[in-house]
Amino acid sequence: MKLFPRSFFWRTALMIVVPLIIVQLIMSNVFFGNHWGRIHALMANTLSSEIATMISLMDSGNMSAMETLAKNSRINMSVNAKLNRPKRDDNDSREVGHLAANLKERIKEPVSVYVDRGNRLLFVDVPRDGKIVTFATSLRRVYSTSTDVFAIWLVASALLVTILVSPFVIMHTRSITRIAKAAGRFGRGLDAPGFKPSGSKEIREAAHALITMKERLNRYNRTRTDMLNAVSHDLKTPLTRMRLSVETDSAVKKVLLRDIDRMTDMVNGYLAFARGEIPEIEQEIALPAMLMRIARDDAPDKKIATNFPENPVMFYARPTALARAFQNIVANAAQYAKSKIEITETDSSEQITIIIDDDGPGIPVDKRADALRPFVRLDGARSDATGGTGLGLSIAQTAIENHGGQILLEDSPLGGLRVRVVLPI
Repeated sequence: MKLFPRSFFWRTALMIVVPLIIVQLIMSNVFFGNHWGRIHALMANTLSSEIATMISLMDSGNMSAMETLAKNSRINMSVNAKLNRPKRDDNDSREVGHLAANLKERIKEPVSVYVDRGNRLLFVDVPRDGKIVTFATSLRRVYSTSTDVFAIWLVASALLVTILVSPFVIMHTRSITRIAKAAGRFGRGLDAPGFKPSGSKEIREAAHALITMKERLNRYNRTRTDMLNAVSHDLKTPLTRMRLSVETDSAVKKVLLRDIDRMTDMVNGYLAFARGEIPEIEQEIALPAMLMRIARDDAPDKKIATNFPENPVMFYARPTALARAFQNIVANAAQYAKSKIEITETDSSEQITIIIDDDGPGIPVDKRADALRPFVRLDGARSDATGGTGLGLSIAQTAIENHGGQILLEDSPLGGLRVRVVLPI
């Protein structure tokens, strides 16, 4: 709709001001309209009664009583042979309509009422014995100026509300505008220096969500770059070795097959990471049974100690993705543990905490952030003969974050690595 403003500021102003004006109009019409109607009718009835009484006294010849009544009523009376009046009287006007109707009933004569709005006066002309008797008094005798004041207040109050509300609307508008500008810069792959969540709770939540989205996009971009670098580096070496073996006629079938198997594992790992998580329906599951099965399958040669609650909470999750995450964590622990792995679950009203400890060499604090990055191997810190593509913990982190949780790497009381997984219920 073209008439409806497009900006948030003016739309909000209209949403506040228009209902206010409508409510005020309804209130003034229903309540004050009836109230002022009764007040004006009472005032007109009083003045018409005084004028009718003065005419009656004049007809009876009691001029002194008439003059006294006129003086007490603050009414000026004059008798004129002819007056220069407008062709049209104000008998039907909103100010003196009640007065004209009352005089017509009381005097039984064609009465004309004229209003001088500039001087706030009214004149009542009554024909009598070929002459015109004129009664002049203040317009306030029959019409309350509070009616006009209230009409002005309707407009003024709407303007006042607009002025008072404008600073708050402007603050919200600025917060939304900052989010829009930041989103535009983020969409072009740029940063938004100085961008911080501000405004109402809902706007701040939107800003935090935008920042989180930007961090994930940055991580995905880094992951893509790391993946290309990893593919280039990891595949080039065995391919070069295979080519040299073939060209120099020194190829050994066993060695070639080992390189092919190694390349196949790397490619499968890259494809699994690139495909991401397969969509699946969430199901209500208990984690202890899943963790026990994973520990039995992926760490058969290690001593497994568990500490699970007697009545574990049921958790809504995508079972395949979550199982893949814990499988990578347990397999990583089994690969580096000397002999023992401990798995602990702690439940609360808001979250589930899974702790997986091993007695391996652990990971230095300054390298734990890199351990969660894809295609980064820390073999020098843990073992010299492990290999792998460096995707295990990264795939686990992605799956955990897709469930709204987080994964933390800490020191284990067993001397190795502790992986703490926190999942919201």
